[in-house]
Amino acid sequence: MASEHEACYVISVAAKLLGVHVQTLRYYERAGLVQPSRSQGNIRLYSEKDIQKLKQIQRLINDLGVNLAGAEVIIRMSERISQLEERIRRLEAENERLIIALGG
Repeated sequence: MASEHEACYVISVAAKLLGVHVQTLRYYERAGLVQPSRSQGNIRLYSEKDIQKLKQIQRLINDLGVNLAGAEVIIRMSERISQLEERIRRLEAENERLIIALGG
């Protein structure tokens, strides 16, 4: 099974999955909202993670009425929160290991 980071879909398939025009995906890429990987032939390849991120952008714009700039801020903040949560988990695990090592 492919991981969520593996490139799976060319741009036309990704656009069809999302119900958007190919140009919309190119625009989102230019805006820095998504960075699909590239094949050796320089073809955009979207991973499942990219598709999920694009669906989140669509929900923000279409369902909540957020503009593209606002969606970008929300996406970036969500990613930063996830990074910080992961860091907290690692620090808590390290703290637990240290407590055990010190006999606590």
